[in-house]
Amino acid sequence: MADALQWIIPIAGIAAILFALYLARDVLSRDTGTREMVDVAGTIFEGAVAFIRRQYTTIGGLALVGAAAIFLIITVFETKEVADTDIFGIDLGWRTAVAFLVGAACSMASGIIGMYISVKSNVRTAAAARRSLVEAVQVAMRGGAVSGFLVVALSLLGVWGIFAAFGGLGEATVQQAPFLIVGFGFGASFVALFAQLGGGIYTKAADVGADLVGKVEAGIPEDDPRNAGVVADLVGDNVGDCAGRGADLFESTAAENIGAMILGVGVYKIALDLGWPNPSAWIFFPLIIRGFGLLATIISVAFFIRGREDENPMNILNRGYWVTTILSVVALGFVTSQTMQTVGSVGENGIPTWVWFFAAGVVGLATSVAFVYITQFYTAGSFRPVREIAEASKTGPATNIISGTAVGYETTFVTAITIGVALLASHWLGAQSGLGERGGIFGTAVATMGMLMTTAYILAMDTFGPITDNAGGIAEFSRAEAGAREITDRLDAVGNTTKALTKGYAIASASLAAFLLFSAYIDKINLILERQGKAIMEAVDLADVNVFVAALIGAMLVYFFSSLAIRAVGKTAQSIIVEVRRQFREMPGIMDYTQRPDYARVVDITTRAALREMVAPGLVAVATPVAVGLLLGYQAVAGLLMVGTIAGVLLATVLNNGGGAWDNAKKYIESGHLMDDKGNVLGKGSYAHAAAVVGDTVGDPFKDTAGPSLHVLVKLLATITLVLAPLFIR
Repeated sequence: MADALQWIIPIAGIAAILFALYLARDVLSRDTGTREMVDVAGTIFEGAVAFIRRQYTTIGGLALVGAAAIFLIITVFETKEVADTDIFGIDLGWRTAVAFLVGAACSMASGIIGMYISVKSNVRTAAAARRSLVEAVQVAMRGGAVSGFLVVALSLLGVWGIFAAFGGLGEATVQQAPFLIVGFGFGASFVALFAQLGGGIYTKAADVGADLVGKVEAGIPEDDPRNAGVVADLVGDNVGDCAGRGADLFESTAAENIGAMILGVGVYKIALDLGWPNPSAWIFFPLIIRGFGLLATIISVAFFIRGREDENPMNILNRGYWVTTILSVVALGFVTSQTMQTVGSVGENGIPTWVWFFAAGVVGLATSVAFVYITQFYTAGSFRPVREIAEASKTGPATNIISGTAVGYETTFVTAITIGVALLASHWLGAQSGLGERGGIFGTAVATMGMLMTTAYILAMDTFGPITDNAGGIAEFSRAEAGAREITDRLDAVGNTTKALTKGYAIASASLAAFLLFSAYIDKINLILERQGKAIMEAVDLADVNVFVAALIGAMLVYFFSSLAIRAVGKTAQSIIVEVRRQFREMPGIMDYTQRPDYARVVDITTRAALREMVAPGLVAVATPVAVGLLLGYQAVAGLLMVGTIAGVLLATVLNNGGGAWDNAKKYIESGHLMDDKGNVLGKGSYAHAAAVVGDTVGDPFKDTAGPSLHVLVKLLATITLVLAPLFIR
């Protein structure tokens, strides 16, 4: 049965692609609304395609340079004394470079797919909102699900395909193959970092510029066609939140799968020694479990995205998420019972080995559920944090920003506790399996894989956000009827929450994966040291000055990288503000609709600035771990990984949740929920609303540029050090 289950990998991947094509056909067959809606959507599409073409041309060139550098470093600088060439020498050079390029290409495809489907779904969601809230939810969610299924399927099939191409399906080479494909994860991380940076800079610079001049200075509504920055803002939702996030979660699933497979090699060796059946199943387990996760998500999206017109749209999405989670638990129990079979060995108290690992996987799923609701608590208008920020807006932008900053810092407490409990619980459960410390580490890998089972659904909810945001913009821009705008406003508020909870999910997966990938790095280092006849690395000594300095650099990198990303948004936003002000000043007919703003000029300014500004933080992120490894050695790199990961996860939590709370505090006020001391509504145009807009613009680069980019940075540190580990030993 274990061998047969391996076929679920290609079957589930192909099924997900076919289902995504069915959803795409369904969405594209829907009504596109009025002529005005179609015109606006066409302009957004043109801007998004132009940006993606220019961005990925730049990233593609950087990826080719990166592949050449990897090939040269591994083949030229590694010697026979460093590692056995059968696995880590000259043969590894071209294999790693090829895997890097394949991972980069798949990651770029994921970003392009996410953007394309989003810009085709937005106008159809706006048109559906003219008739029904439930229909609008279904269109937006199905549009998001196309991206979710294709991204996850590409990741699954990509890892499995490169694994098979490098001999991973043969018993003689199955334990070597995971080490040969780490370049795939590095390529995915490399592209995702630049895609997230470029898209994030674009979308938030446009958003900040459009909001501050249009809503605060000119006093016109959000997405008003008189604002020259609006089209750039709507384009940015697609190139940042869709293309960037698609590439982000693609590299997350790819890198974490490869790390788990490397840890599976350790159990594979134990299984061989003890004569357990199907030892290779321990290596294939991460891919098998993700295949079942895809099938569970297909069932959920096909049959459970339904609801009532008077129902909170978030409840409809949560219902589908719960179905996906429950089906994933069932699948997890089935797969662990079939693949983790042992002979003559059971865990503590006579409980079979597979039961302990099943429990570890459930811990991972529970952690994903916890983060979904933690993020909702901190970013949805129904709860205390967002309302607290809205109340603070009554006394101006300063108190709004103080309150939002406090909320962001507060979120680190529950984040750290939840991640810590998940790691301790999954490690303890794995250790009870009868495999000791090796079982404990593999238990954390199983927990990470359990969490990743719901990735396709989470990504669908994430893409739901920018689709509904664009739908609201199209409805406003085309002057749609009030009822349609009311529905798109409700969906936009829910979309802000879904985008925030996806970032929370990404933080959680990055945290569990960081420990997983750190353990994989240690395994790779120790394999090389064993081949050299040297003592293995059993611990990282923070009292060693090299390790301490590297750890300090790791923490610094997180803050310096964030500074570069946030500054890039600020500089680009300044250019947009100047341009939008110029158009209002020099084209007075804009305000009475007798002159059309020059949207293309703002789109061009934003595109050029975003592509220029994404390079510096990206290169700093790539160069720092390489420099530390070359100058201070492999143990120092371990210190950089540990502390850099911890700092990155906590700062990303502050930026994501703080920014999300600021955004929905503004939406809370715009929805008419805030009252002054006399019971008067403080809605759009009020002094409290102006303060909330300022807070929202501060949070924009936090939650959509620096924060999401930190998720990628954390995993990039792990993948680049996995690829270059032999070089650091020199």
